Amino acid sequence: MAKRTSGKKSNLSPSAIMDSVYVFREARVLLTAFELDLFTHLGDEWKSSEEAAQLAQTNPRATDRLLNAICASGFLVKKKGKFSNTPLTSRFLVKGKPDYLGGLMHQVSLWNTWSTLTDAVRKGSSVVVHDPVVGSGVNWLEAFIAAMHMRATRQAPAIVKLINLKGVKRVLDVGGGSGVFSMAFVRARKGITAVIFDLPNVINLTKGYIDAENLGSLISVVGGDYTVDPLVNGFDLVFMSAIIHSNSPEINKQLFRKAFEVLNPDGRLLVVDYIMNDDRTSPAAGAYFSLNMLVGTREGDTFTESEVRSWMEEAGFKKISKTKTQFGTELLTGMKKS
Repeated sequence: MAKRTSGKKSNLSPSAIMDSVYVFREARVLLTAFELDLFTHLGDEWKSSEEAAQLAQTNPRATDRLLNAICASGFLVKKKGKFSNTPLTSRFLVKGKPDYLGGLMHQVSLWNTWSTLTDAVRKGSSVVVHDPVVGSGVNWLEAFIAAMHMRATRQAPAIVKLINLKGVKRVLDVGGGSGVFSMAFVRARKGITAVIFDLPNVINLTKGYIDAENLGSLISVVGGDYTVDPLVNGFDLVFMSAIIHSNSPEINKQLFRKAFEVLNPDGRLLVVDYIMNDDRTSPAAGAYFSLNMLVGTREGDTFTESEVRSWMEEAGFKKISKTKTQFGTELLTGMKKS
């Protein structure tokens, strides 16, 4: 596999520069194989490239070269002209397995938008802006929500543990997607219920995730667009995870004001996101993610702590505090004083 580098580059050399550039090849090979379901077609058997190509409905010679490259990357093994998954690719990349990483399909979509980075930098915004209501179609939306669910399934319980839930009975999960954070809230403390507010076409998917966990009695859904619609009232906690980076500063200011209005006295607004240092170079994941927002949204960005604090203060929040998570993000909390 290609050598990975991150953060500040030490011992920079022409070969190290080329190693960084060549990383894209391994990523593209893996994503193409995933997109074509080649790992699933191989399953738990040894198959020739011709057999795999027949199942994937692809060109036999080209499929053979792709499978060889995947072997070179360490994701497959080859013996006597036949290919097989490794134990790890069988576990994580074969459909139907419990640990299947179906959310990787969203990375296929990201490859397309990131390929426009040069034009986006020239223009100053995305050149392939998606309509937030319809996205790029149902498949894109399902892949996106699945990817967010996959990421947050591990993160949500750990982040919720950082929050003092004493006195919290009702949680409003703004832009809650699959509802994974709402699930963590209602499981963390008996007596908590949650409402997920998201776009109507997202809510249609959210219901499936909630039903799969048998949490319909504790979690309800409301469809709407938080950029134009009012939020529902009467909450002890308004939660926003991975939301503000999709918006302009003006929309975030408006959203924080809406959150303030629907909170009960002594209620809290909680914001989880990449929070940048003042020179916007750290955390590194946030610096890269700002470019993800550049190529994929009209006005999205990652924001500094001083920016987010100022929006909270402007909305009326007091006692603003910050807590680091173990995932490179930070949790900013503001209180609506009674």
